[in-house]
Amino acid sequence: MSKKHADGSGLEIIETPEALAGKISKAEVFFIKNRKVVLGIGAAILLAIVAFAGYKAYIASQEGTAQNALSSVIYDFEADSLQKALNGSGGNEGLLSIADNYKGTDASNLASFYAGVALLKQGKFDDAINHLQSFSSSDLLVHARAQSLIGDAYFEKNQPAEAISYYKKAVDSEKNEYFTPVYLMKLALAQEKANQPADAVSTYKRVIDEFPLSSEVVNAKKYMGLLEGQVGK
Repeated sequence: MSKKHADGSGLEIIETPEALAGKISKAEVFFIKNRKVVLGIGAAILLAIVAFAGYKAYIASQEGTAQNALSSVIYDFEADSLQKALNGSGGNEGLLSIADNYKGTDASNLASFYAGVALLKQGKFDDAINHLQSFSSSDLLVHARAQSLIGDAYFEKNQPAEAISYYKKAVDSEKNEYFTPVYLMKLALAQEKANQPADAVSTYKRVIDEFPLSSEVVNAKKYMGLLEGQVGK
């Protein structure tokens, strides 16, 4: 026998051993009828848990090796020895190898960013875009920097529409007194290149209005003045 819960919730409360035994019996019948399915689901869940734990352990073991490799190659990157940084030297792995061989590690992720920057400097814009797009960061300022660099690559490829898209992502990612005016200026230049003078004027005006103390304001006023005649302002 059972009764409705006193709080009116409609839930049933088992009152007697006989009623409880009835519930258990139903569960046993269900298990017997669906034994293969139930055991299969249980095994799949267990396998997924074991696989995930194994993957995490593998990534943890790889992280140290990858970080050591990355620390060695950063010196070449900072010295502007881009080819050495990308391909490695003296038996050390380069950024491209680290990014590819240690996927899933923080070091691989960071290597993709550095590789993207190096490739951009070398004028290898498609490769730069691929590496920068594979980079991710929870730090919004760093994320915005990566989006801006992808915009730079598209700008250099004479694809202003794509550049505009990524510059907008950089601008919208995290407002910052130092970086955002720079991204806005890049956005305005891309809009000019895309023959969108009215949009460019609005973007230059944002620099002037939202970041009056920025060093970019002087150029923003100059370029906006030149464009206003074209758009009839």
